[in-house]
Amino acid sequence: MDGLLTGRLLVATPLLEEPNFRRAVVFVCAHNQDGAFGVVLNRPLEEPVAAQLPQWDGRAAAPRVLFSGGPVDPERVTALARDRSRASARAGAWDGAPGWTPVGPEVGLLDLTIEPAGLAPTIEAVRLFAGYAGWGGGQLEQEIGQDSWFVVDAAAGDPFTLAPRDLWRVVLRRQPSPLAIYSTFPADTALN
Repeated sequence: MDGLLTGRLLVATPLLEEPNFRRAVVFVCAHNQDGAFGVVLNRPLEEPVAAQLPQWDGRAAAPRVLFSGGPVDPERVTALARDRSRASARAGAWDGAPGWTPVGPEVGLLDLTIEPAGLAPTIEAVRLFAGYAGWGGGQLEQEIGQDSWFVVDAAAGDPFTLAPRDLWRVVLRRQPSPLAIYSTFPADTALN
């Protein structure tokens, strides 16, 4: 089970009404028998990166705002970054950029204790998240079994989309039927 969902997306089903995760798209950063953690990709905040972490503003992907990564530890900042050298690296022939831990094919967690100027030149598209989403051992699997989440593959651009508020529909729309039909599900069924 270790890593089974790492690098994949959790897309909230229309049944998931919990406010922190309603229509959320979560990028899973780690998953094993002890639990899972990830960041919500489609909750941009109004807070510019420059206001909270000015040293990272020049490396932040547009829109250059903090994102609400989830309800756990909102004072902690988690960073995702894309390493463009990873796309062309052969398996086993690449050690990675310092401070970058791979999570998906090109996406990884970035250690924010490294100064932006000290990053490898191949690191790009940094996105910063206040807080994260976390699950204890077996909790996420139980939620998936209760039809709270769709589990789908992440596209390379998902964590760094220019239109994060549209990501829920975009991800669902590109899925094969019958999953794609959920992209047309109204936000408020009472207005239907």
